This record gives sequence, structure tokens and C-alpha cells, in this order.
Amino acid sequence: MDYKRNWFERWGVNFAATVALGIVAALGVADRLAAYESRQSAKEHPSMTTGSKFFCNIKALAPAERAHHKLLTEKLISSRKEIVETEKGYEFQFDPSVVSIAELASWVFAESKCCPFFDFHIDLEREGALVCLRLTGDQGIKQFIRSEFQLPAK
Repeated sequence: MDYKRNWFERWGVNFAATVALGIVAALGVADRLAAYESRQSAKEHPSMTTGSKFFCNIKALAPAERAHHKLLTEKLISSRKEIVETEKGYEFQFDPSVVSIAELASWVFAESKCCPFFDFHIDLEREGALVCLRLTGDQGIKQFIRSEFQLPAK
């Protein structure tokens, strides 16, 4: 009896951990596959185009994700302290008491699904007093960013 209980305690926990790890891995693979399929679909049927190779695949996000992403986008646009043009894109600076790193990460995660052509950079600067989101990409990305993120004309 003790042998059976010890065996279960030893192997049962490992088995449960293995199953949990397998589920997490499967969900990750499924998420990556869905993102890949949405990018392939976007290449075939762009949902919004700006006359360039940059377009947003609005079907990449489920309706609830899209609604949450829209709210975050509006918050980010209205909360920018500073907009800095860089060589390869733009940096948006935020007060971390208004926009958190977690909110930026959530926004980046969703945005990367519908706009995989962006390169995203999140920085915490000035001893935590400034949160920055830098968007970069291939040649021509600046015009797309200016249009999509309501940047003032030069």
C-alpha cells in the first residue's frame, strides 16, 4: 500500500506537471499557427491598405480582442507625452503612472497579430520615470505610422 502511494506521489506529480506543460505547449503552438494563418490570409486579402506593402489584417483579432485593442490604442494615442521621430520609425513616450509597461505589452501582443510588419521596442527609461514604445520597420513604415497613429503633419 505504501509502495503504491509513494509511486503515485512521485510519478503522479510528474505526470500532472507533464500534462500541464503539454497543454501550455499545445496552446502556444495553436496560437502561433493561428497568427501564421492570419498573416497568410492577410497577404491574400488585405483588410486595409495604404497603397503600400503595409496593411492591417483586422481579421487577426477576435471581436473581443479587437474591442480591447481599440480601447488601448485610443488610450495610447491620447496619453502620449512626446513623439520622437527616429531614423527608422517613431518613439512614443508615456508617463508610467498613466500607461503601464503591461498595457504596452498587451497592445504590442495584439498589434503584432494584425500588423506583423512592425518591429516593437518597449523601454523603461530615466529610472522608471518614462515608458517608451518605439515602432520601426522596413522602408516606408514612417508614412504608415504617421497615418495610422494620427501624427501631426511635419
